[in-house]
Amino acid sequence: MSESTEFRADSLEKVRTAVNVCTMCGFCKSVCPSFKSIGWDSALSRGRIVLTYGLLTGELEPDESLVRNMYTCTTCADCVRRCPSKVEIVDIIEMCRADLVKAGCILPKHKGMCENILSTGNPFGEKASRREALGREPRKAKVGYFAGCTATFRSKETARATMSILDKMGVDFTTLDETCCGSVMQRVGWPQDDVTELMRKNVENIKAMGVETLVLSCAGCYRMFKHEYPKYVDVPFEVKHITEFLADKDLKLRALEGRKATYHDPCHLGRHCGVYEAPRQVISKIPGLEFREMEYNRKTSHCCGGGGGVRSAYPEESMDIASTRLDEAGDADLMITCCPFCVNNLDAAKGDRAIEVRDLVEIIDELM
Repeated sequence: MSESTEFRADSLEKVRTAVNVCTMCGFCKSVCPSFKSIGWDSALSRGRIVLTYGLLTGELEPDESLVRNMYTCTTCADCVRRCPSKVEIVDIIEMCRADLVKAGCILPKHKGMCENILSTGNPFGEKASRREALGREPRKAKVGYFAGCTATFRSKETARATMSILDKMGVDFTTLDETCCGSVMQRVGWPQDDVTELMRKNVENIKAMGVETLVLSCAGCYRMFKHEYPKYVDVPFEVKHITEFLADKDLKLRALEGRKATYHDPCHLGRHCGVYEAPRQVISKIPGLEFREMEYNRKTSHCCGGGGGVRSAYPEESMDIASTRLDEAGDADLMITCCPFCVNNLDAAKGDRAIEVRDLVEIIDELM
């Protein structure tokens, strides 16, 4: 953690009333993924509200323990769903993180990623251009594909499969001169002015290509464009996740026999954006596939553990959360999801489990 300066609860003043609404009922305890891994109330939504209130009143200092508890939250929003008092705890935690960052209390891993975004346009510090990484030149088109940093530089098969599907469908689309969508920065509490500048750059680049429909394969990027961008910039084009784009299309897929599949709802796509049926509609188009829902699905889906900056700063807790989710897959030998973060985290945690974790677009592309 960086050397701290005097803490000021600038953002937290906005949520004083919301903080006091929490009744400490503990309903969040049954769903909080970090609590299941760590086991302390301080790593639980109601515990984090107590810590937040302590910062707000000046009774607590932002020491290493407090910062750790505020940053082991995956921001999955399952506590928001479960809260009978309707406390927007994810908003409170992200506002708290913003004040912690202002006070110099930023974790080194998060600081490095944010600085990489400012200098190279992606959290990995990759110097290669998006054009080089994706192998496509942006051009004028009504459909634009926003690949996102992870699919561009790490989970490249997701971007390749998405572009291949669009090509096979005969869609006239373009890649983009994109920069990071800003999700990483916003989740860890980096100053919003920098995030808003990224938003402006992306929107201007997309507009310049004449795009009317923006298609995204990353759940985190989708959440940003669908819900966060409109809070700060005008978004003059339609925003669709790739599964929404494909849900009503005749895909003409080959059969996938002998596989028992289940679907993991990404938190960004599901609880944060309400997209539950489109991925399932696409999966239902696969002939021969035996599909079974997990007990916790759609709005009750459990987190993969990869969000909110947890995987980068606290990988052990992240793996614990992912391991729990994998156990819930039962006898499925194929776990399908629609987020490169979920794929990477669940795949890293599977160990010797006889289960394959795949992004839906990769499967669709292979069967087209």
